[in-house]
Amino acid sequence: MRLQLDRETHSFSEIANCISIAGGDVIGIDVISSTKTHTVRDITVNGLDLTNSKLLIDLISKLRGVKVINISDRTFLMHLGGKIETGLKSKIKNRDDLSRVYTPGVASVCTAIAEEPDKAYSLTIKRNTVAVISDGTAVLGLGNIGPAAAMPVMEGKALLFKQLANVDAFPLCLDTQDTEEIIRTIKAVAPAFGGINLEDIASPRCFEIERRLKEELDVPVFHDDQHGTAVVILAGLINALRITKKKLEDIKVVITGIGAAGMACSKMLLSAGVKNIIGVDRMGAINRNEKYDNIYWTEYANMTNPDNLSGNLSEVIEGADVFIGLSAPGILKVEDVKSMAKDPIVFAMANPLPEIDPEKAEPYVRVMATGRSDFPNQINNVLCFPGIFRGALDSRSTEINEEMKLAAAHAIASVVRDEELNEAYIIPSVFNEKVVEKVREAVIKAAHETGVARREPRE
Repeated sequence: MRLQLDRETHSFSEIANCISIAGGDVIGIDVISSTKTHTVRDITVNGLDLTNSKLLIDLISKLRGVKVINISDRTFLMHLGGKIETGLKSKIKNRDDLSRVYTPGVASVCTAIAEEPDKAYSLTIKRNTVAVISDGTAVLGLGNIGPAAAMPVMEGKALLFKQLANVDAFPLCLDTQDTEEIIRTIKAVAPAFGGINLEDIASPRCFEIERRLKEELDVPVFHDDQHGTAVVILAGLINALRITKKKLEDIKVVITGIGAAGMACSKMLLSAGVKNIIGVDRMGAINRNEKYDNIYWTEYANMTNPDNLSGNLSEVIEGADVFIGLSAPGILKVEDVKSMAKDPIVFAMANPLPEIDPEKAEPYVRVMATGRSDFPNQINNVLCFPGIFRGALDSRSTEINEEMKLAAAHAIASVVRDEELNEAYIIPSVFNEKVVEKVREAVIKAAHETGVARREPRE
């Protein structure tokens, strides 16, 4: 905050009291200017969320002798003007350069691509560019906030693509929630991109959009909310099971929240070898005795819950080895954890508040993971999508198939060495430089083994 303080009437103790009421801490005070009557100071405050920031501004604005000149937030400052920009690989220094990058020289390049469309990969940005596409209907935990409000998330995704894997990515937020229009639009822009990353599209519409695009496009299509989450959860589970000495095929897994991520996670665990998965949603365990309006739940019931259990979470979690929450805060109780099998593994992924408070669960779980960065074992999609797309682009794959995703999960898990593995470290940091390269190599290998790669990777 930049404040103008009247020397005669203001008391800094009043400002400090306002900051304390709002739940903040003063971490810096700088004098910007001073006269005989006024002092201008910058006061840096930490530990405030949006609600408390508004409270603080309101309290200080009412103080006698204090004028609020400016308020800034470091998060908002990072977003000013957006977080990404385009750059040049070749600068135009003279008329000859101009004639090569544009008319008339560019015409020969256009002709070459028209005659051999695959040359678009070598002569345009297509070879290294991914579209990050959303309709803004399921953004973070904010819900249907629309395409404009979704842009900061998609920009952030593009930034991570570039920094972590040197993939050029561009955000496209579509002002439509019509399934067919979304599919048509993505197909129409697809020629410019080497891959499509779908993001924050509400369930169940996201399933149809992804399915159709995978069928109708010859570039990889990846819905990160589904498959990115599933890949990283599997990676973490692989290492958690190394600690508990249990096998995938022997464990009982209960998953809450059978939306996009819950379904994808279940399918990935089944592909990895898990045989006993029980999905629980608001109406209880999804089973084959029920009739569901949601066709995807009917499909889910037919491939999970081998014992056809029914009942609520507390009833079906008894004896479970693993709980995976992709649902809502506070739904898992300490009593539920106590009823699980020996050395229970709990992945409570709801954000910002997990399905169970990690501190309350700690005495009763062997391994705990969340989606938060302030607890150990953060399950974060950032571990997955940069390396997966790097590998898919370098192998020029036509799709990202189940084998490539499984390979990515095992690659992420392998980054944690035996001597490093412990209950508080089952998954590598998103800043671990080995992750992207390990995932890239595994994805390329799986792409070639499954016949979807169209070229040898660049060194």
